[in-house]
Amino acid sequence: MEIIKQFKALSDPTRLRLMNILNHFELNVNEIVSVVDMIQSGVSRHLRILLEAGLLVSRKEGSYIYYSADNQGPGRGIIDLACTRVETEPLFSGDLVRADQCITLRQNRAKRFFRTVAPQWDRLKKEVLGDFDLNQLFDTHIREQQINGGKMVADLGCGTGEMLSRLLDGGAATLIGVDSSPEMLEQARIRLPERPDLELRLGELENLPMRDFEVDAAVMSMVLYHIYEPGKSIQEVFRVLKPGGLFLLADFLSHTQEEIKEIIGGSWLGFKKSQIKEWLSSSGFTLKTSQVYPVEKDLSIIFYLAQK
Repeated sequence: MEIIKQFKALSDPTRLRLMNILNHFELNVNEIVSVVDMIQSGVSRHLRILLEAGLLVSRKEGSYIYYSADNQGPGRGIIDLACTRVETEPLFSGDLVRADQCITLRQNRAKRFFRTVAPQWDRLKKEVLGDFDLNQLFDTHIREQQINGGKMVADLGCGTGEMLSRLLDGGAATLIGVDSSPEMLEQARIRLPERPDLELRLGELENLPMRDFEVDAAVMSMVLYHIYEPGKSIQEVFRVLKPGGLFLLADFLSHTQEEIKEIIGGSWLGFKKSQIKEWLSSSGFTLKTSQVYPVEKDLSIIFYLAQK
């Protein structure tokens, strides 16, 4: 019986530690090894048992495999029961602190990347997008949805301000640009005029520096693949949108070209349609439309329009 297999899997103290960690974070084997301070072969063996018991899920991203708790399977109740019982134990809470430090290290790597490439970012993007005018695509949809005077639009991960410049030229609503890189925001300040209807904010997309129900629309252009917890960012977008607000999102369709990271960085090799749809749905969005556009280097961009 499946439930007996799951109880047996969690009866081992090390596997219980791993289950608790991966119930909170998605990590690869190297990161898990650093958290629990065990040899890789031992960690891999325990992960395999948890996978076979249906308590974990895994995904391959380039040369890495990432593990996390199965949030959809029949073992969800057992996972909740086990993790709740150990959450105050010092060993288990210490694991979570170290796991969180792994996420911080990832974020710091991304910040170092943008610190280096900020002045060349527009050129690097063009290597991948070619002549495809992604900013025009967003501008067109914003006009079609009549998001104009009296409305407020947030460009999340605004980078060097390319999109904001297009929206300003198009007479769009009051604009807020948010980015986690001071260097990218500095490039945006150089590009953009000082205007009362434009504000730039420094902040993480997983914890937006914005109030609940602050904006009528949010755009996220080629940003999600840089974020380690995309689902969390989409939940944040839902939080800051007004009821009925629109979310316009574009990112890479899933691919296998890890060398693309050498050009424009990133944590993900794009996304499957089902991944984005699941994150949107679980956050509370209703998907209105999605479209796929081919770009350079045999890559494709997928555009989503969703409503709160």
